[in-house]
Parts: sequence; structure tokens; C-alpha cells
Amino acid sequence: MKEIISTIKNLCRERNAVILAHNYQPPEIQEIADFVGDSLDLSRKASEMAADVIVFCGVRFMAETAAVISQEKIVLLPDLDAGCPLADTIDADKLELKKKECPPGTIVVCYVNSPVEVKAGSDICCTSANAARIVDSLGEANILFVPDENLGRWVSSRTGKKLILWKGSCPAHVKLRAHDIIELRKKYPEALVMVHPECLDEVTQIADAVLGTGGMVEYAQTTSAREIIVGTEEGMIYRLQKENPEKAFYPACEKLLCVDMKVISLQKVMESLKELKHRIVIPGEIADKAGKSIERMLKM
Repeated sequence: MKEIISTIKNLCRERNAVILAHNYQPPEIQEIADFVGDSLDLSRKASEMAADVIVFCGVRFMAETAAVISQEKIVLLPDLDAGCPLADTIDADKLELKKKECPPGTIVVCYVNSPVEVKAGSDICCTSANAARIVDSLGEANILFVPDENLGRWVSSRTGKKLILWKGSCPAHVKLRAHDIIELRKKYPEALVMVHPECLDEVTQIADAVLGTGGMVEYAQTTSAREIIVGTEEGMIYRLQKENPEKAFYPACEKLLCVDMKVISLQKVMESLKELKHRIVIPGEIADKAGKSIERMLKM
């Protein structure tokens, strides 16, 4: 492993490359990364850096977003099988059919966890952190929210707006149930509970905080609580524990695993840098349209 890590570092220097890793990546990938964070934060980092090559250790829609924001750079995804079941619930054709069912003038708000073609067919993107703020800013317009219905339902509860929801969900987050939280609170009565808004309504309703992964990092750093129950993909625990060694973090249940996030390995990162594979290239028209929906979000 030391030899592979050394080779990766040398290749990064030769290629003028940076490695970006999502919070759900395995520990060894987080350790070699130049930056660890949520998908949009990493894409922003990519656009700001002088690197020629970006190795995105995450899933495909994340690398696509980075490629849209940084069209002048080479964006690599070490394994093309790193997909997202939530993003796969929708495509451009399905979105167009759904839009025809909606009232005229309906605004499409697209969660970043979606294919680039869906972003291109949407009016504005959002993240789990800013979704409620984005929706609230759209006044009294009819809103189609895609593709995560649980995030959409949570946004609706926060804004008081009735949204048209797409029937999509994250298969990892929906495994967490209210009884899991209730049992852990018995075991750790002093612990606070933070969960991701992709979780079921029965879970978000009883949590102390509902946050995206970036919000979880900040919450863990600023809360006075010494114990925290974490309701999101298990990879998040590694970063939280590393950055807050004086605190204890407990997974909300043992089923919160995204297998797609775990297909990236050191070997694949090394091969990706050696051969410049697998390059994510977005057709110009799609990149331009998706870029506009992302840019509208960033400006707002």
C-alpha cells in the first residue's frame, strides 16, 4: 500500500493533479485526498484550483458536476461503476414526461444528486444544505422537486410549500428507521442525533439536527455534546472522528452503507492517474444548460 501511495503522489506531481474525495469514501481514499467534502463543495474546489487534472473519488454524478464547472480541466472517475441508485431513478426523458404532467409555469428544482442531463433540463439546482432556501426563494410558483422525495418532503415541511415530488430515494438512507434512533438513545442518553435529509420522514422528525454532510462536519465541531449519533452513510464517521477525537460518534444503524461509494480503491486511483481514465466529458450543449441551473443556485 505504501508503494501505491507513493506512486499516486508522484503521478499527481507529474500530472499537476488533485484528488478530491467525498465524505463517504473509504478511509484510505480520504487519507490520500487533497480535499475531502460534499459533492458541490468539492466541485467548487476543483474550479478554483490551478490543477490540470481532477481525480474525483465519489460517484458519477459528482464527477459530472465537476466537469461542468471545470470544463477546461480533465476530470477523471477512477471507476465507471461508481453510480448512484438515487440519481438512476430519473433521466432526461422521464423528466420531460413528468414536466408535461405539471401545471404550466412549473419550476423544476433539481437536487445535485442527479444525472447531468437532468440538471440540463431543470431550472435550478440545489443541495441538501440549501434546498429549503432555494425553494423558499421561488415565491408562489408550482415546484417540481427531483429526484429525492424524502429531501423534498423535508423541504416542504420547512417551507410550508406543497411540492410535486418525484418518486426517488437513496436506498442506504431509507434503511434507517425511527426505532433505530429510539433504541440508540436508550443506550446513549446524552448523545445528540444528526441525520441526513434523505432519511425517511419518521427519522427526520425525531432527530436533533437534519443536515447534509457539510453541515454535519460543522455541527460536530461546534456542538458542546460529547456524543453524537450519526444518521448517514458510514464513511462519514471516519472524518468526524478524525477531526473531533475528543468526541464519540455512533452510526445510527449498521445498514447505512453505499456500495457504490466503496468501489474506488487506491489501485484504481493510481491506474486512473497513469492512464488518464476514465475521463468524464459532457457534451457542450448539455454542459452549458446544466451549468446554468448550477450557476442560478450558486448566485441565489
